[in-house]
Amino acid sequence: MAIYDLEERTASFGENVLRICKKISRDTITLPLINQLVRSSTSIGANYMEANGASSRKDFANKIFICKKEAQETKHWLRMLATVTDMTKELELLRKECQELILIFQKISSSARAETLKH
Repeated sequence: MAIYDLEERTASFGENVLRICKKISRDTITLPLINQLVRSSTSIGANYMEANGASSRKDFANKIFICKKEAQETKHWLRMLATVTDMTKELELLRKECQELILIFQKISSSARAETLKH
């Protein structure tokens, strides 16, 4: 079942990333990747919350754009971790969800920027 509540979807995504990261063994390669992944993946939902409380259309558009950028970065870190761990299947599922979030935020961002330009 698809989740259409984007606040819940981004929070669940961040939580799922955290759960996976707790299972990955730490070494000199995985530790920096995990740290980056935790930051970017949880930032998606945090920035979405900020977008919902935006003070203007322009502020909203900027926060949504940051959500998209953080999701793109997250997708990169998921790929890097999949390369160096044996959790490829789980990480690939997260990458798929991350790609969907990127597309959603791209659409919202494009619409918001177009709306901002009208005014």
